[in-house]
Amino acid sequence: MADKKDKNVVVPKKIADLQRIKVEKLMKNPDKPVVIPEGPKERTPKPPPEFIRNVWGSSAGAGSGEFHVYRGIRRREYARTKFIEEKAKKEEEDEAYLKKVEENKRNAEEKTAKKRAKRQKKKAKMMANKKLKKNETPSEHNDDNGSEVDESDSCNNENDNQEEVKDKSDQS
Repeated sequence: MADKKDKNVVVPKKIADLQRIKVEKLMKNPDKPVVIPEGPKERTPKPPPEFIRNVWGSSAGAGSGEFHVYRGIRRREYARTKFIEEKAKKEEEDEAYLKKVEENKRNAEEKTAKKRAKRQKKKAKMMANKKLKKNETPSEHNDDNGSEVDESDSCNNENDNQEEVKDKSDQS
C-alpha cells in the first residue's frame, strides 16, 4: 500500500494533457516495442450458395417456414450484389482519380518545361548581350552623358571626332 501512495495520480484536464501523459509513459522505456494496431479488414460477403434447395419463394405451395428461408437467401444475395457494385464503383473512381493525377502531373511538367526553356533562352540572350558589350569599346555606345546612342548617331559622332582632330591639327 505504501507503493500506491507514493505514485502521483495525474488526472488530465485537457486532451493535450492526456497525450502528454501517454508520450511520457512511452518514453519511460524507449526499448519496449510499441504495438500499432492494423486497420480494420475489408468485409467480404459470403459467396453465393451453389445449390438453393428452397426455390418456392413466397408462392403458394411453400410451407410457413419456407418464406423466412427464402427471405434470408434473398437478403444475402442483394447484399452480395450491392457489395460487388460498390467495389466496382470504387475501383472505377480510383482509376479515374489516378488518371486525373497523372494528367495533372503531365500538364505541370509541360508547363515547367516551357517556362524552363523560356528562362534558359532569356539567360542565353543576356549572356550574348554581355559578351557583345564586353567586346565592344565603351566609346562606341556611350556619349558624353554615359547614355546609349543609336548606331547612326555613333557614325555622326565619329565624323565629328575626325573633324575635331583635323581642327586641332590645323590650329597647331
